[in-house]
Amino acid sequence: MEDEGVVKALGALAQAHRLRAFRALVVAGQGGLTPGVLMERLDIPANTLSFHLKELTHAGLVTQTRDGRHLIYRAAFERMNALLGFLTANCCEGADCAVPPPAACATACDC
Repeated sequence: MEDEGVVKALGALAQAHRLRAFRALVVAGQGGLTPGVLMERLDIPANTLSFHLKELTHAGLVTQTRDGRHLIYRAAFERMNALLGFLTANCCEGADCAVPPPAACATACDC
């Protein structure tokens, strides 16, 4: 992952509604969520949620697909893991880290 993509992804996550929406999509796994479900869970108005989902999509952290009349949003786990990998690539100057990486990151795509 290049610096520009990292800055874009971190910028997208640096807002409370977007961070909450992204985390909800991560929890939902590969099944994803519709905007209606996200609105209910996050208590965010439709137009506000739409804006934030667009920002997450432009940052590559969220994908959108159509299922009939419904839009399904999913966390882009590959991109999320690339971001985490970028942030930890040179952790502890190559020495063993004091804290092991969370196992959930390695298995997030198996949801």
